[in-house]
Amino acid sequence: MEQIVPDVDKNSYDDEMNDKRSIYSWAMYDWANSAYATTVMAGFFPLFFKSYFSAEADVTMSTAQLGMANALSSLVIVLIAPLLGAIADVGSLKKRFLFLFAYLGILMSASLAFVGKGEWEMAVFVYVLGNIGFMGSNTFYDGLLPSIAKEKTFDKVSGLGFALGYLGGGILFALNVAMVQFPAFFSLADATEAVKVAFITVAIWWALFSLPLFFFVEEKRDEESIGTIQSALLGYRRLVGTLKKVRAMKGLLLFLVAYWLYIDGVDTIIRMAVDYGMAIGFDPNSLIIALLLVQFIGFPATLFFAWLAQRWETKKAILLAIAIYLFITLWASVMEEVSEFYLLAVLIALVQGGIQSLSRSYYARMIPAEYAAEFFGFYNVLGKFAAILGPALVGIVAVTTESSRAGIASVSVFFIIGAILLMKVDAKKVAEEVRATLS
Repeated sequence: MEQIVPDVDKNSYDDEMNDKRSIYSWAMYDWANSAYATTVMAGFFPLFFKSYFSAEADVTMSTAQLGMANALSSLVIVLIAPLLGAIADVGSLKKRFLFLFAYLGILMSASLAFVGKGEWEMAVFVYVLGNIGFMGSNTFYDGLLPSIAKEKTFDKVSGLGFALGYLGGGILFALNVAMVQFPAFFSLADATEAVKVAFITVAIWWALFSLPLFFFVEEKRDEESIGTIQSALLGYRRLVGTLKKVRAMKGLLLFLVAYWLYIDGVDTIIRMAVDYGMAIGFDPNSLIIALLLVQFIGFPATLFFAWLAQRWETKKAILLAIAIYLFITLWASVMEEVSEFYLLAVLIALVQGGIQSLSRSYYARMIPAEYAAEFFGFYNVLGKFAAILGPALVGIVAVTTESSRAGIASVSVFFIIGAILLMKVDAKKVAEEVRATLS
């Protein structure tokens, strides 16, 4: 006798398959834009800035210039992210804004290839716009997380995104390193031309692998569609209303301040590690190898932290990562050998993806899904405001003390205070407090 499968089972199966497709398509954006974070922000731009864009400049001064460039791009995100997030929530514009910023970053990455030697001002201008595109798109990417995953899977899905980011960024970065090391094999004139071509490959990679999110991730929309101008007005009004209520969200504010502080150290190390290694005399090739270690070890390590959070507790896993980062920072300020830099790179690889992905998923548990982009705007404001303070602090301390070691050591204070504040946060109580305040 023929067995009839109930329609509800088929619908459930179809929903599950659509959910999986949405999750993997969403996570692939991390694979796409991490190429910019690795090849441009962490890898070749700091090296190229010192040796090419800022040729003949004092090493310490170029460190300060790079720090200020990172700080300026973060400041722009601080000023615009909450308002654009509120507009995106009201008008269901998260995907549209994501791609607007993404393609700004893509265009600027390609444009770096056309900046000439010694033109450090133009290099900084293009780099700042590229960073704005990268960071701005991440605000709306993060805001889509509650739309494509259930709360119980936030850690797993967020971890998948960061893990794919490490793998994808690492694969392209490895290719770019090979291009620089063996330019003739790729029919390139020299290492300088190879770096410029690398900037273009980042743009192509970022654009190509963004397409799954564009085609297969559906943003939840209100039944009543409203225009862009009306969305802007309503978004502004809602942001003002939220800001008036946010003082009552003491638990959420406590987490955001804690996150602001400890992620400062993480972002600063990401952005300034290569520059710091060069400033204390390490060979650029050794630094590139260390970055590759971070990428490929970071892939399984991030998945491990997602697993650890599900079986242990998300907050405890974040605190473990902060403790390891504090140790890394203090060791970095006194290290002498390149072998130590490699060991630090391994330690960073073990925790970098974990602290980023779990912070995102932990925060997602505290906020209503219908306010996701707006509240992730606040999240990224504080995260990027921290990225203003960290690189700027490194630059200022380095110039004031005439010591890059003192500059990197100054970052440790953010890890210490951030951990102390995070220990006082209870995600469930915060979520209840936020909903009660907004209702």
